Amino acid sequence: MPKQVDHRERRESIARALWRVVEQRGVAHLSLREVAQEAGISHGALQHYFASREAMLSFAMDFASEQATLRVGRGLQELGDRPHPRDVLRVMLTEMLPLHADARATSRMSAAYVLEALHNKTIHAQAHRGMAQGRVLVEQLVRQAIADGHIRPDRDPVTETNLLLALTGFTPLIELDVIEPQEALTAIDQYLDRLFTRNDHGQGQEAERSR
Repeated sequence: MPKQVDHRERRESIARALWRVVEQRGVAHLSLREVAQEAGISHGALQHYFASREAMLSFAMDFASEQATLRVGRGLQELGDRPHPRDVLRVMLTEMLPLHADARATSRMSAAYVLEALHNKTIHAQAHRGMAQGRVLVEQLVRQAIADGHIRPDRDPVTETNLLLALTGFTPLIELDVIEPQEALTAIDQYLDRLFTRNDHGQGQEAERSR
């Protein structure tokens, strides 16, 4: 009996090969042929799964988003039942930074994806939807934290959401060795401590010390 091929598994393997090409050689080398070589398959075999560079890139970005979501989910599980909103936001923000191998790969993949989106209407629309959905989720958390009294009611949830997402702008500074990863984490912690009320400030610090 011939071995059955798991098509989803093969597509994910190709996506990881694409990540490696972007991470190690840069977006300029992002071609079907380069990815096929990295994945250890023929150019024709790759085209069986992805007919175009655009289709391959779109799947690789969706897969990267899925993996980031799984990492956030694992981080939230470690917080236990009913985690504090400050800690939830911290997990979400830090998993978007290139602080470990998996996050670096998906972060660089995201950077390549944004560059592609600037010149490709289809990818632009897909990238816009993904980022907009992520932003809505953060704003919902901020609004709920305000409603629950964790954040002062005079804080504007739209502005605070934008400021929180701006913290992910540390990525190029970390990647280019302008700042150390710990400096980015310190800035995130201090901003979250200022955002949440005084009682929550103490709870957040205590939660960090206990890890």
